[in-house]
Amino acid sequence: MSRQMNTVVSGDESEIHDEPHIRDRRITVSHIHTLVEERGLDARTVADRFDLTASDVYHALAYYHDHPEEMRAVEERRRELQEAAADDPKIITGPEDLPDS
Repeated sequence: MSRQMNTVVSGDESEIHDEPHIRDRRITVSHIHTLVEERGLDARTVADRFDLTASDVYHALAYYHDHPEEMRAVEERRRELQEAAADDPKIITGPEDLPDS
């Protein structure tokens, strides 16, 4: 199978994320979508920032739009986690929540 067909790994198939992401990377489809479509960054800029190809970025965006139910579920899980974290400081929602070593 070509690289294009394998650019995005679904959360169900992933060993490193519980949501869709770029294969062999920890960069999620949601993050790509936020940067390009919500913040207005150029796809090439995002690709350069994360050492991706422009094709990787566009495949992630296509995946986001081709799987609306899955992406809504990801956003809902994230929202629920944020709400739970507001009540429990032990819940880790990102790198900033990790204890200093």
